[in-house]
Amino acid sequence: MSAEKQTASAIPPRPRGPLGGPMGAMGMPSEKAMDFRGSLRRFAGMLRPERANVVLLTAAGVLSVALSVIGPKLLGDATNIIFEGVVGRMLPAGATQAQAVEGLRAQGQDRLADILAAMENVVPGQGVDFGALATTLGWVMAVYLGAFLFGWLQARVTTGVVQRTMRRLRDDVEAKLHRIPLSYVDAHQRGEILSRVTNDIDNVAQTTTQSLAQLVTSLLTVVGVLAMMFWISPLLALVALVTVPLSVVVTAQIAKRSQPQFIAQWAATGRLNAHIEESFTGHTLVKVYGHQEAAEARFATENDALYGSSFRAQFISGIIQPAIGFLSNLNYVVVAVVGGLRVASGSLSLGDVQAFIQYSRQFTQPLMQVASMMNLLQSGVASAERVFALLDAPEQSADPAPGALPQPVRGRVVFEDVSFSYTPDAPLISGLSLTAEPGQTIAIVGPTGAGKTTLVNLLMRFYEVDGGRITLDGVDTREMTRPELRSSIGMVLQDTWLFKGTIEENLRYGASGEVPEEEFLTAARATHVDPFVRTLPDGYATVVDEEGASVSAGEKQLLTLARAFLADPAILVLDEATSSVDTRTEVLVQEAMNRLRQGRTSFVIAHRLSTIRDADIILVMEHGDIVEQGTHEELLTAGGAYARLYRSQFAAPLDAA
Repeated sequence: MSAEKQTASAIPPRPRGPLGGPMGAMGMPSEKAMDFRGSLRRFAGMLRPERANVVLLTAAGVLSVALSVIGPKLLGDATNIIFEGVVGRMLPAGATQAQAVEGLRAQGQDRLADILAAMENVVPGQGVDFGALATTLGWVMAVYLGAFLFGWLQARVTTGVVQRTMRRLRDDVEAKLHRIPLSYVDAHQRGEILSRVTNDIDNVAQTTTQSLAQLVTSLLTVVGVLAMMFWISPLLALVALVTVPLSVVVTAQIAKRSQPQFIAQWAATGRLNAHIEESFTGHTLVKVYGHQEAAEARFATENDALYGSSFRAQFISGIIQPAIGFLSNLNYVVVAVVGGLRVASGSLSLGDVQAFIQYSRQFTQPLMQVASMMNLLQSGVASAERVFALLDAPEQSADPAPGALPQPVRGRVVFEDVSFSYTPDAPLISGLSLTAEPGQTIAIVGPTGAGKTTLVNLLMRFYEVDGGRITLDGVDTREMTRPELRSSIGMVLQDTWLFKGTIEENLRYGASGEVPEEEFLTAARATHVDPFVRTLPDGYATVVDEEGASVSAGEKQLLTLARAFLADPAILVLDEATSSVDTRTEVLVQEAMNRLRQGRTSFVIAHRLSTIRDADIILVMEHGDIVEQGTHEELLTAGGAYARLYRSQFAAPLDAA
């Protein structure tokens, strides 16, 4: 695993930024229309394992909404009790309601007579029935308390559903990151990928938490309130529905214009994170080469782009709520006017109109809530699509089951007519063949870009060959699982990598199983790690990280050497493994490597030819081909490419002298 991370620098040529980081960004979602419905359906599909809990939260929502919907009708009944009591006290005692109505008509007060006739429980001469009023208000309290409890249950279940779904999503993304090929990670900015794994998943979780229960509740509220409105007055219900199509049209049109801005917002977030990650990783280089102003200028550019897209997205989507609010207020005025006329005509009671007005508010409130959630929902779906794009990325070919790793691994490596190219139009290696016998040290030299590290990438199956095959002890490496193959290979690269942990944990990272203390110390002493570690205040318990602030670059290199040796592999790959150590330490490390290479097949990539004089075979590569091979003395005697490289390393110091 560490080898994979260390090999991240072994990549084909590509455009680079001012700090040397890759500049290829992931498919710029803002350049194409987002599949909003498709992504929403796909995310809904992720809730299938939570079907039972979704049913439970829906049932709790139904009961909560049902009780909330009953509340205004009960309050309307309480209003009728009070109003009928007030009117009854104003009528002469001893008369019936019908007599009172006839008396009003005889006096020419037909409208008052119609209102009185529409009342159901008026008793002339009798005031407010406080017993009935208390009972009704008691039911109101019970109904709203029940609505609260079921609402709490719905929120509790929703939280569990969302968090378990997000955990599965994070697990899927983590597993996906281990299945994508190195070429994918190599071709995309690390900060952009990290943004999808962290920021976008967090945004999806936040959106789902805030919108799942609310959307269910809003839909149920609309249905329940609409049913009560038609029960009270079909005419007023139709009046209230007039603004609904207009609200839908307004919401759809605004959302259509804001969605591209949300896509651009999260794309800009990824680019900004990529720049920040790149700047902090290369913080020392930024200062050394005086690029602070350039880095700040690029940050300002990316930050301004994020500000602009975020502002436009929030501003445009933010128009939805006030627009729906305006239509809701128009609806409220129309309902109040028409309802008042219905009360005046005796067609409705005052309590029913009061209840209906409350229902009209309850009817438009879910629409406003959905409208206010549109920016959140659009942002969440945009993030979900970016996560799905990562989940849909091409994967490395599947490992065979079971693998065919030879037992035991002797270390005979054969490249048979191997061809490979990073891009189809630029072949790098064509028809390459070589054989490394067990215990041999194969040195690979050549100019930059000759394909030296590519050979190692192909051996490790970080990349797959385009033609030919590579065998380990006669078995095609493609017939082995990648973990089995890589468990037989120890790798030390020029670019060191340490994770945050103690020195001992870093050294034991590549070892399979528990390493006895004596073997651990033997490897540490052989690679000259033990002397400098013992000078540290906490010794092997000293905590280091990728930056390795507490150890020097050369000491970090020694730690990676010790880690590879502790793994006790059958094959060693050393890619400029001594480039970061001083001359004296290099001699000591070379001696240690000579001892530890015994019995192991070793591939040594070197630019300093003085370090590979004792190699069994030296391969000279140019443009992906092996142009020479032999021992150090044989190649010098031949006077070819190797001799020219060798002389060039010593000619400059002699000329300068």
